[in-house]
Amino acid sequence: MDSRRVWRRRSGAVVRVHELADRASRDTLKEDMAARIITLTTDFGTADHYVAAMKGVMATVSPTARVVDVTHEVEAYEITQGAYVVSEAWRWFPKKTVHVAVVDPGVGSSRRPILVEAGGHYFVGPDNGIFAMVYQPLEERGEKVVVREITAEKYFRHPVSRTFHGRDVFAAVAAHLTKGVPAARFGKRIEDYLKLHSFRPLRTSKRVWTGQVLHIDRFGNLITNFSVEEFAEINSRPFEVAIGTEKLHRLALNYAEVEAGEAFVIVGSSGYLEVSVNQMNAAKRLGCGVGAPVELTLY
Repeated sequence: MDSRRVWRRRSGAVVRVHELADRASRDTLKEDMAARIITLTTDFGTADHYVAAMKGVMATVSPTARVVDVTHEVEAYEITQGAYVVSEAWRWFPKKTVHVAVVDPGVGSSRRPILVEAGGHYFVGPDNGIFAMVYQPLEERGEKVVVREITAEKYFRHPVSRTFHGRDVFAAVAAHLTKGVPAARFGKRIEDYLKLHSFRPLRTSKRVWTGQVLHIDRFGNLITNFSVEEFAEINSRPFEVAIGTEKLHRLALNYAEVEAGEAFVIVGSSGYLEVSVNQMNAAKRLGCGVGAPVELTLY
């Protein structure tokens, strides 16, 4: 056989082996990077040292972990708002990302620290419903959710403060997860973790539902807990949304079709009904905050 033909065949095989090795290396790197991402959602604000302290613990335990701030502006003690923020952020991150959420008015009490495995991600925080808008919908769709009480104190930062589990428990556990510590080592599986019902509207009569404002974004839009998936009829039936001082009957497709200063209802990017005022702050105009009641009537 022609030696040049043999060499071409062999060199082609070598190139192919290198291509496969490079691809495997890239895939491993992607998986490794995904496992090293930690997101952080709190009600701490940024005026104090609390967020920096948590990040310091994470950096000490896992120096290569990448921390992404979702927000630290959840209203103080507003667990349902925190649950909404986490539920809207987590799905856009790679598998194996660790999501830490600390809106924890019960810190230091009998409430448990938990680790949730759901949707290919990890969630670390208090057992107060902060992750309910993640695991409850997944469970309803038949997807597997594993919740563990975090009891393995060797993964904590010591001494553990009774008022700052975000730093001493949640940050430390999240960092150890990014280093490859298996979830099962942090504690036993539990079944009686807290469920939230406040993020779903309550039917009060045949045609009326009462819900609430889950979140107010930077523009003052009032994001309600009325999911357009659940209330799809709003697209084809007359309706009334009563909130604050307003009773609204208009569902706009976009902001541009509404006059400046006009209040209206729109389906936001999260799939929930939002109450907005074009080019104005709806929360200030209507005098509403997080948790404000919202009533929907379908005619």
